[in-house]
Amino acid sequence: MAKMTQLKIELEQEADGRWIGEVPALPGVMAYGQTKAAALAAVQALALRAMADRLDHQEAVPDDLLNVSFIAA
Repeated sequence: MAKMTQLKIELEQEADGRWIGEVPALPGVMAYGQTKAAALAAVQALALRAMADRLDHQEAVPDDLLNVSFIAA
């Protein structure tokens, strides 16, 4: 059975009221949203796209990244 990888999402509200979400384990995966929920959805989608891009380009991606869950911090 494949190991489940959990990616931590850090959420923070900016001074202008927007929310930013970041996945520290995936460099460059950061997205804004007008609400906390919007930022969370955007950063999850971006993280999945980043992992898919790495798989498409046969970059070193651990097999366990194929089973991913997100944890909002």
